[in-house]
Amino acid sequence: MNDHQQGLQQAGDPAGAQYAGNSFTALWTSREWRAEAEAWIDEQLAAARVERLGEVTQPRVRPWGTLLRVDTSHGPVWLKAPGPETVFEVPLYRVLATVAPKWVLDPIAVDVTRGWVLLPDGGPTLREVLGERSLSDALVNVLPQYAQLQVDLLPHTEDLLAAGVADMRPAVMPQRLEEALETTGRYVESSGDAEAREIHAWVASRREDFAARCRELPDRVSLDHNDLHSNNILGGPSDQVRFYDWGDSVLAHPFSSLLVTLGSLTRKLEVAPDDPLVLRVRDSYLEVFGTPADLVAELDLACWIGKVARAVVWDRALHGDPGEFARAPLETLGSLRMNSWL
Repeated sequence: MNDHQQGLQQAGDPAGAQYAGNSFTALWTSREWRAEAEAWIDEQLAAARVERLGEVTQPRVRPWGTLLRVDTSHGPVWLKAPGPETVFEVPLYRVLATVAPKWVLDPIAVDVTRGWVLLPDGGPTLREVLGERSLSDALVNVLPQYAQLQVDLLPHTEDLLAAGVADMRPAVMPQRLEEALETTGRYVESSGDAEAREIHAWVASRREDFAARCRELPDRVSLDHNDLHSNNILGGPSDQVRFYDWGDSVLAHPFSSLLVTLGSLTRKLEVAPDDPLVLRVRDSYLEVFGTPADLVAELDLACWIGKVARAVVWDRALHGDPGEFARAPLETLGSLRMNSWL
């Protein structure tokens, strides 16, 4: 547990200690926690000379975090309280706002000890704006902006690690595979599912191949959002956009970001991974780093290795409260059987 996680459970959140190791959804819906959070919102709004105009609501509670919303004289604002495994998102906002301010929301207030960040409303998401327009066309404009954000972050590896971002660089990924096998193994044993056991055994048998392929991946490192799809992008298809919801992010090969982006695109369009509508999006991203044709193999390998990081991120988000998503980490590991981003 890092300092930010400890702060969430101890000094700044007196109620949090009694929930350590249990469901944080119970904490976030408790009267005591809500009262403390609402008081903090009021303090920060007053400091920013912003007037609250209505009641604080709680539109979302998930195992990995909660959101509070309130209308103000400057529009809606949101308090985001990540869970202990993703609370690094709070100090990460400081890094992003310093290094790449035009591509992220500028926090109204940050409390690293409590693990809270107060954000302005970013407007509609790309998914909401698009309607019937082409997602492929929109991403051709959007992904180069995300790639430039990653380029800007390339010299800031130590800052990202200091914020608590998980290390998923190629050299450590064999160890991350062991961690993923351990956590998914517990699910396999408890579920008694024969298919789950087969998936787990297959992945375990590929340890040496996985380690070898990690050594092949060039040591290019930046922030991987790890859940970059059209609902985590704020703005229209031809706008300068902003990226948000960084709670799944990791320090990794930057190209692994497209595991989720291209996978989501192929499913939404119901096309194959090599469809021109998908490849033009891929190439628009790669052009920021060089000649796309020279980088395709590197991207494919980064996405394949990134499946293990994605499995670890799933387990991290569900820590202590897996519920309906309990099988997700294993299914993500099982996708290693496919050499694509599906």
